[in-house]
Amino acid sequence: MSHRLKIGDRVTWNTPQGMTTGTVVRRIVRDTELDDGQTIAASKDDPRYEVESEKSGQHAVHRAEGLEKVHKH
Repeated sequence: MSHRLKIGDRVTWNTPQGMTTGTVVRRIVRDTELDDGQTIAASKDDPRYEVESEKSGQHAVHRAEGLEKVHKH
């Protein structure tokens, strides 16, 4: 992923169950504790992206390298 993702971007990522599609809901640029108590290490130079799965509605946090933007055709 060579460019910065934006909130609302539609992306795909790999899970143990296969490829999943969802939406970027937040860009994390500092160390952050999630509601479930998980601590995310992030910075402006190494951000993380919180995504929401279209299928399950669950949230996950990934590096940009683990996400691929879905381009409109």
